[in-house]
Amino acid sequence: MATRHHNLSQLDAPLPSAADMRFGIVVAEWNREITEALLEGAVRTLRAAGCPDVNIQIKFVPGTFELALGAQFFAEYTDVDAVIALGCVIQGDTRHFDYVCQGVTQGITQLQLQWNMPIAFGVLTVDNQQQALDRAGGALGNKGDEAAAAAIQMVKLQIEMDAASPNREPDRRNVN
Repeated sequence: MATRHHNLSQLDAPLPSAADMRFGIVVAEWNREITEALLEGAVRTLRAAGCPDVNIQIKFVPGTFELALGAQFFAEYTDVDAVIALGCVIQGDTRHFDYVCQGVTQGITQLQLQWNMPIAFGVLTVDNQQQALDRAGGALGNKGDEAAAAAIQMVKLQIEMDAASPNREPDRRNVN
């Protein structure tokens, strides 16, 4: 989604209820000022949609590159319905930026398909610190809000699809 003129915290429609949903949030410690602001936005959005604090688990990993494995740990060792991955990579003087961005993007995409679980991509890939600040609660809103909203919407879709499947038992949660 282009963010040039779009506030990441402004949603186009109300979110479904997240009262019965469980979320894992994996947060990169690198660029902590930014990632903590993303975390605040994600938790705020989950709470606003009715998700109780007891249904929100938060874990930290060293950097953005480690987000994929952290998300896999949530999928493998917990009973969350979705994971929200939050990180920030700021362009530097070397190609390290390209490798980290490509690795985390491919890793999270692969995990979603492998685990059949929504993993929201709340990773900023920016040219400078100001762009990160603008997208972590600044002038352009908070990518954490957007990632949490995407996770809620994808869990709702998965519940609806599961309930409509003729080959499965309906999910324990209410689809409304």
